[in-house]
Amino acid sequence: MIRQVAVLDATGAIGQSALDFIRLHPDRYRASVLSSHRHVSALVQQCTLHQPGLAIIEDAALEAELARRLASAGVRCDIASGPHALIHAAASALCNIAVIAISGWTGIEAALAAARTGKHVLLGNLETAAMAGLLLRQAAAESGGRLIPLDPVLQAASRCLSQTPAQHEVRRLTLADAGGPFRGLGRAALMTVTPEQTCKSAEFEWTRRDAVNAASQMRNGQQVIAAHALFDITPDQIETRLHPWGQPHTEVEFADGSLQARRGHSEGHAIFSWALAWPESADAEDRLQPPAKAAVPPPLEKPDLATFRCLSLAYEALRAGGDAPVILNAANAVAVEAFLAGTLPFLSIADLIEQVLTELPPQSVVDIQTLREHHRTAREAARQVLRNAC
Repeated sequence: MIRQVAVLDATGAIGQSALDFIRLHPDRYRASVLSSHRHVSALVQQCTLHQPGLAIIEDAALEAELARRLASAGVRCDIASGPHALIHAAASALCNIAVIAISGWTGIEAALAAARTGKHVLLGNLETAAMAGLLLRQAAAESGGRLIPLDPVLQAASRCLSQTPAQHEVRRLTLADAGGPFRGLGRAALMTVTPEQTCKSAEFEWTRRDAVNAASQMRNGQQVIAAHALFDITPDQIETRLHPWGQPHTEVEFADGSLQARRGHSEGHAIFSWALAWPESADAEDRLQPPAKAAVPPPLEKPDLATFRCLSLAYEALRAGGDAPVILNAANAVAVEAFLAGTLPFLSIADLIEQVLTELPPQSVVDIQTLREHHRTAREAARQVLRNAC
């Protein structure tokens, strides 16, 4: 049976990687739904190549232009626009796999809609799992759906745990990643870090935000939060380590002393060959191996939590429970914006987050609407902290 795949944000890097893999396997997959935020030309090109049943442009003002260009290209498919169209498509019978590469609340709600309807949900945005992972796991458990992270470290963890007998109790989950460009530097060296130094290879605004999260090790913290939510593993069982070679991987130690270890795939073809084919792909796994030129892999490093406090705060938010991880992500988003604008020093990102976490005690996670409102409140609290500091 050919699997029908919705690729939400087909014109972004993750979406393009998914479509490249789908194109190579037309006997197994069909791109049935394609979307883009505002890139009409790129979406038309993808639709011409893949002939989906539905094309969605998130910016409703561009729907007429999309319709005109698709008609000129000879593409016959349904056309829709707006965030609600994305959410509806993720839950519809048009797909049984949903690649959620959209950021923000639209991506979270689309992932939740797909999870509620029993689909395989490929999570392309780390923040989606870090903020709404508990709701996603509950929805997937109730519907029989499956959550498959595309983050290399989390996917390696998923690959380890998917091959583990249910009776095996996890003692320790180790998430190893690069730790950002400033790994090993002390606070004195980080006091004068600039956005330009942090975002050397980031060309777009969203990649600049990702670059800052990597540099502050908030990305590592988001991986910990997402792992707790997706795999139901306690914070005290999750360790973060930094890999000197920058090779993402995961190790899982079980109560009986056995160990599973997996590389984290960074290349798109490898990521989607496992993610799209699950559960069949669970039978074809490669054990963690050091690069061929090295006799043994280097020892993993413990993170410097006193210097890179964002990672420490992520653990604190996770232990606080409730919506504290959402408050953390909201405050971080405002802090990163201020750093990129040149109005907040790099080391003060963690200070702002800590103040907001102190001001807003965690509340229970009830539903997506409440979570979204708490996120808005936390963002406003963070902006107020910035205003008071001026």
